[in-house]
Amino acid sequence: MKKIIALVLTVFIISCQSNKEKDEPVEEHNHSDVKTEVGASKSPQTSTMETIGGAHIHIDYSSPRVRNRIIFGGLLAYDEVWQAGAHMATWVETSKDLTISGQVLSKGKYGFFIIPSQGEWTVIFNKNWNQHGKDDYNESEDVVRFKVAPEFSDEIKEELEYKIQKTDNSKGIFSLEWEKVKISFPFVVNETNN
Repeated sequence: MKKIIALVLTVFIISCQSNKEKDEPVEEHNHSDVKTEVGASKSPQTSTMETIGGAHIHIDYSSPRVRNRIIFGGLLAYDEVWQAGAHMATWVETSKDLTISGQVLSKGKYGFFIIPSQGEWTVIFNKNWNQHGKDDYNESEDVVRFKVAPEFSDEIKEELEYKIQKTDNSKGIFSLEWEKVKISFPFVVNETNN
């Protein structure tokens, strides 16, 4: 008898839920929103962070895709400033002073720019971190500028990717990889920071 009552109750509950679902309005999908999301995902906003020697280091950037294009020397002309990502300029923030290529990058937030070339590339940290692309880039606002030799690969790295790798208690390496190119440079967290 208990089994029959339980079965009747189960059928009644399922029937009520089914009717409730029929009475609820059907949510319509706006396909134009989906297109916007797909378009935006071509260069999604992303970031990478690491803590080294007590310094919190953060890189924020839009990550474009290769999509069967020639990037360096094609889409991005050689010997011209590039915002090192898509859309807004890439920015780097550090909570302590860093020494990079013999120069001090004081704690703070900076625009990160690169000048690719067929030889050495120029890496730039600039005071103006909040700008669209390179629209407001001004060389007089550069605080650290140095050259690096790019590394080349036969394999294509589809999406732009930054990494911060800890190599010691107070040392690390910044790297950027996209298309068939990788650049990297070491840094040291200054011990004299508070």
